Amino acid sequence: MKAAVCRKFGAPLEIEDVDLAPPSSGEVRVQLKACAICHSDIHFAEGAWGGELPAIYGHEAAGLIDAIGDGVRGVRVGDSVVVTLVRSCGRCPCCAQGYYGSCETRFPLDAESPLRAARDGAKIGHGLRTAAFAEYALVEASQVVAIPGDVPHDRAALLACGVITGFGAVTNTAKVPAGANVVVIGTGGVGLNSIQGAALSGARTIVAVDVSDDKLKAARDFGATHAFNPTKVDLRQRVKALTERRGADFVFVTVGAKEAADQGVRLLARGGAAVMVGMPALGVKAEFDVLALADNSQRILGSKMGCSNIQLDIPELIGLYKQGKLKLDELISARYPLEQINEAIASVKRGEALRNVIVFA
Repeated sequence: MKAAVCRKFGAPLEIEDVDLAPPSSGEVRVQLKACAICHSDIHFAEGAWGGELPAIYGHEAAGLIDAIGDGVRGVRVGDSVVVTLVRSCGRCPCCAQGYYGSCETRFPLDAESPLRAARDGAKIGHGLRTAAFAEYALVEASQVVAIPGDVPHDRAALLACGVITGFGAVTNTAKVPAGANVVVIGTGGVGLNSIQGAALSGARTIVAVDVSDDKLKAARDFGATHAFNPTKVDLRQRVKALTERRGADFVFVTVGAKEAADQGVRLLARGGAAVMVGMPALGVKAEFDVLALADNSQRILGSKMGCSNIQLDIPELIGLYKQGKLKLDELISARYPLEQINEAIASVKRGEALRNVIVFA
């Protein structure tokens, strides 16, 4: 199969022939039809989180099940599926509490990559547990969710990460109630879905924050009631003015930057919660006033993959999409073949795209 391989951090990905092992017990192989480009893929390919090379990244995907291993239940060959990085046992302490994205169990695919270079048989890393910048992906069965065959794969792929991460941070992690005042820092693919989640939850005020005026315009289309560029206004004063001088009940920090995390805590009302959604590079430390946090009964929450139960949440999101309540089509900025993946990534890095999608024939 063809795949985009990262052989040097920060260098263009290389299109190569790669061998993929057949599925073992509990695993499925998926013929991919679409894979969106997430900032996490870019961070890994640039070396922000370390790791061994060569590797194949990509984790926001959808396609058709091509083969299944022994013991797989609930899906069969030919099923249309969303492919996620959420590999979960359903039994460990984290899974028992509903934190499936932080499952503590180690699976065979965690120990041994199923990928080898066709030219010399050398091992290639199974990046983000999915390696979906390729024509096929081999994953643990818990990572796929069957979807109706009439849902286009390029839209369905977005549900694998960007949508469940942003939307789930609102509905699962924070459980935002109707009437709440919400701020979303960062209005890329994840932030826009936090805005959608807040709007559908009935939030009273939804403030979008971004340094890109184009993305702020998109934020209004997705449900933001107000949109501010923090380089042009005093953001804290604007949020205070909109909330009877209290501040935000919830702040969702959807970009992985120290400044955004610091700012998010400062925007909170008494009793408010800052939800850290975006993933920064290794070693990034935020700062906050511990006394103020305790005195004001404020909280800081982490939210990996929106604390989603993908087997329940993805079908529910598809239902909202089919009802016209969830925007997916509008998230796609452009579609590219695998051979143009470096152009697609460059567009994302320049801030031009909400979500660029790699499509396979």
